[in-house]
Amino acid sequence: MISIQNMTKVYGMGDAAVHALAGVSLEVAKGEWVAITGPSGSGKSTLMHIIGCLDSPTSGAYRLNGVEVSGMDDTQLATVRNREIGFVFQSFNLLSRVDALQQVMLPLQYQRGEKRLPRGERAKRAREMLELVGLGDRTHHRPTELSGGQQQRVAIARALAQQPSIVLADEPTGNLDTKSGAEVMEILHRLHREQGLTVVMVTHDPKIAAQAQRAIYMQDGLVAEAADNSSLSGEKQGGV
Repeated sequence: MISIQNMTKVYGMGDAAVHALAGVSLEVAKGEWVAITGPSGSGKSTLMHIIGCLDSPTSGAYRLNGVEVSGMDDTQLATVRNREIGFVFQSFNLLSRVDALQQVMLPLQYQRGEKRLPRGERAKRAREMLELVGLGDRTHHRPTELSGGQQQRVAIARALAQQPSIVLADEPTGNLDTKSGAEVMEILHRLHREQGLTVVMVTHDPKIAAQAQRAIYMQDGLVAEAADNSSLSGEKQGGV
């Protein structure tokens, strides 16, 4: 699914250069759930942005579903994002004046080619995604009418709407209380288990990272340690 080899990312030049990534190599298999963790400034967010085709590496190779994307221009990267990747952000990134149904329909409006759905089908898909995350009765609620946990569930439904091959979750519980965070993680676990989603999640919380099948610890722009969590009990992996 994801293959990264000797990836670097350098911001600035000369003495002001910052090496956000210093030669990262990793593989993520189809259907795997991987957590990327580490201290602030370790490079985890930069790596997430490149995996999500929001940025390009300075050097190195990145193949997504067998396609080399590291050398693509902005237009090509946007096409890959729309076809392959669903995003879940810490801050939800919902439009304040738009109801839940329209929020989830939004990425479908930018699809092109054979994946583009007629408007009626887009609305149907959006309702299905909201029902999938337990918000079938909140389709016409705006963000101000939803709790933080419900807003994040709308964001998850939006990420799933275009049927991506990978979901990238950037601190998905970071702005939530403990109960809401647990509910969001339970939804992600269920979707991963039942639909075989590939999930790459950035988190600073070791308890959240431990719920993934594999945790990658980054430090100083490098993969410092990788832990296989697959042998943990269901109770330790979010009770699923």
